[in-house]
Amino acid sequence: MPIDESAFKLAMSHFASGVTVVTTEHQGKPFGMTVASFASLSLHPPLVLVCIEKIVKTHDAISSSGKFGVSILSSDQEDISARFASRSEDKFSGIELRRGELGLPLIAGALTTLECTVQRQVPGGDHSIFIGEVVDAQTREGSPLIYFRSGYREMRA
Repeated sequence: MPIDESAFKLAMSHFASGVTVVTTEHQGKPFGMTVASFASLSLHPPLVLVCIEKIVKTHDAISSSGKFGVSILSSDQEDISARFASRSEDKFSGIELRRGELGLPLIAGALTTLECTVQRQVPGGDHSIFIGEVVDAQTREGSPLIYFRSGYREMRA
């Protein structure tokens, strides 16, 4: 029998993670959300995975468009993380973006941006696991935004 939801959430809050905003565009409309469930999967070919809850609009948009972007946020982008974690219908308003190789909206000033084509969508409970092949990556120097025990943290050298 699995543990209860609150015990699981508490246990998972002890895993520090970087913060990403996953974006896509479908039928001319941008979609995006803050995602902590992101990981590198393979070097050959270059694959990453993101886990997206099935009930959010971004899930269906990624599934339909077949592509997604990942913006790994820098330590000064906490406000962007909060905006994309909200249920707001207007998450992109006032956010500086850049368009990538696939035409996806990406967060300007992010430490890293990746653009991916969906290679596979795998069920994972109340989420789907989107496996994407990385077709473009851009990086810059800076400190990452870290999330640990339900709050943002600074990385100490």
